[in-house]
Amino acid sequence: MKRLVIGAVAVLALAGCSAGKDAVVQGSSFSFVSPGGKVDITYDTAQRQTAPVLAGDDLMHEGKQLSLADFPGKVVVLNLWGQWCGPCRTEVPELESLARQAPGIQVVGIDVRDPAREVAQDFVRDRQLTYPSIYDPDGRVLLKLSGYPRNIIPSTIVLDKQHRVAAVFLRPVLAQDLLPVTQRLEAEAA
Repeated sequence: MKRLVIGAVAVLALAGCSAGKDAVVQGSSFSFVSPGGKVDITYDTAQRQTAPVLAGDDLMHEGKQLSLADFPGKVVVLNLWGQWCGPCRTEVPELESLARQAPGIQVVGIDVRDPAREVAQDFVRDRQLTYPSIYDPDGRVLLKLSGYPRNIIPSTIVLDKQHRVAAVFLRPVLAQDLLPVTQRLEAEAA
């Protein structure tokens, strides 16, 4: 709970320093702003901005790259997590459940601040997670999300079929939180 309060304060601070009045700063690429310090943010079609190219080492397959570009035309649920994070331990079974319930979407993790790759790999194996994750121990991939609060882990970004940001959850999520959002996005025309 303390971490959530600290995260909410950080989000409020970021919102106060932002240049935009709504969820997306003007421009063609996504730049995060939390209007009014919200922790659940949705973007209508006109507000959506393209996510940056996010790519990095595949956590489970050393030497292989994993990129959002590997999933063209798919709704992507991008989850920021770390094996050291207590709420992440509760959340990952929910994300695995979502991945199994909604085969038309793609869940992708970004494993942040895990300096020991083997520990994160054991975490994935022990929980029998089938969705891939980008291994980002130093946060370089995460830095590509302009203005995104790097201290709020776990958090989840939902991308539409064109990989534009459609929703952001700055809190732990359940499959039931994400399923209606992903189903709505799947039903949209490409």
